[in-house]
Amino acid sequence: MIYLLSPLIKEGTVSLPMIEFSLVADKIDFFSCDTLMFTSKQAVVSADAIDEKWKEYPCVAIGGATKKKIEELGGEVIYHPKEFYGEALAKDIKKSFSDKKLLYLRPKEVSFDSKAYLEKNAIALEEQIIYETSCMKYTKKHKPKENAIIIFTSPSTINCFFKNFEWDSSYTAVLIGNATKEHLPNYCKFVVADEPLINSCIRKAIEIEKK
Repeated sequence: MIYLLSPLIKEGTVSLPMIEFSLVADKIDFFSCDTLMFTSKQAVVSADAIDEKWKEYPCVAIGGATKKKIEELGGEVIYHPKEFYGEALAKDIKKSFSDKKLLYLRPKEVSFDSKAYLEKNAIALEEQIIYETSCMKYTKKHKPKENAIIIFTSPSTINCFFKNFEWDSSYTAVLIGNATKEHLPNYCKFVVADEPLINSCIRKAIEIEKK
């Protein structure tokens, strides 16, 4: 069985969402920015719930799902890097946005401190926390069955999974990207999806299932 730890319902998978989202802001401080940065689709959804004025600002979208959600809700993506981490991203943003006032709309907890990283490369970045995540709680009866293929879509889903369940040696993890991989215990068997998209994770899981 393929377990998807995302809130999304996808055909061919067992839905086992790990995270709940809640807003922690009732307004967005647009006055200090001319460009927005998003690193998750949930941040886009949260911004849209708080103030639809965000659509008036050009957006930097980190990740394919983030870009898709911005455009789906009517926003404009002016930059979409292939990589979130590393010197290449910092150089690209410095080259393209050194004269811009970036506002990073983010969750309360992040797995990577992009503000500190970009500031090391002389890129000014304002932040505003607009939502937070919390772990859903499950009983033992919800634990994935033996030989399950488990799709982890973020570092947070890994954290919440291990708060609920113990890992079984028969499991195989499918990870949405290398950043998520850094948070998986080293005793877990895993593969990384070809693209940082949930559909790519599902395709990889089906490949494993067929084998």
